[in-house]
Amino acid sequence: MTGRLEGRRAVVVGGGQTPGETIGNGRATAIAFAREGARVLVVDRDAERADATVAEITAEGGEASAFVADATRDADCAAMIEAATERLGGVDVLHNNVGIGGGDTNAVRITEEVWDRITGVNTRAVVFPCKHALPVMRAAGGGVITNISSVAAVCSVSIIAYQASKAAINAYTRSLAIAQGRHGIRANVIMPGLMNTPMAIEGYVAAGRDREELVRQRNEMVPLAGGMGSAWDVAWASVFLASDEARFVTGVLLPVDGGQSARVG
Repeated sequence: MTGRLEGRRAVVVGGGQTPGETIGNGRATAIAFAREGARVLVVDRDAERADATVAEITAEGGEASAFVADATRDADCAAMIEAATERLGGVDVLHNNVGIGGGDTNAVRITEEVWDRITGVNTRAVVFPCKHALPVMRAAGGGVITNISSVAAVCSVSIIAYQASKAAINAYTRSLAIAQGRHGIRANVIMPGLMNTPMAIEGYVAAGRDREELVRQRNEMVPLAGGMGSAWDVAWASVFLASDEARFVTGVLLPVDGGQSARVG
């Protein structure tokens, strides 16, 4: 590795992952950050999953520790940033990777419970970590925030709560970039497309879908040869946005999607 994040103090929220055959976006990003020299606080509401990510990092000689928090809770996010300040000495990079979509449906079938659960989790898990990281970054004279959205925010889909919540993250992040730029804080969004990750695949398989057929169908929907992306595609985009190579990049909605969002219009 090249040490692009050497000395950086990174908090990866959602750094565990749904169990499955492939690696998830949060875990891959935490590992990539550590490989590039960052010290990482791996945050997840599931202690076992956070610990597993930390174990992979430390096995490679990286530095990481786990912290259990529900990123939708204001108090948990305050404790998370306090822990990062105590353990790491501050926060240079905040990476928000929490999101759900199970049970979503179209405009005539949506229920109050599903709408509130999906939009609540997906937006709160960005807003409250940022709320508590921002004062620390301001005091330090700068920082980087990367929020994981989805190409669903800009592509026509029939899962309306998920789409609306991801569009809200895009708008929030752009507002953040403008408001916090004078403090030296950059804020960007990564919009993954069709990815071969546990969150994207395992729920369908558990519901009875054939894994090979599901993967084949999703691969065919991607314009770029090779089919779906992997969590490493999101991870290395995250490294770039966190690094000095992106020092003049803020307020950007970056598709990592093999060209899927280019079909809009």
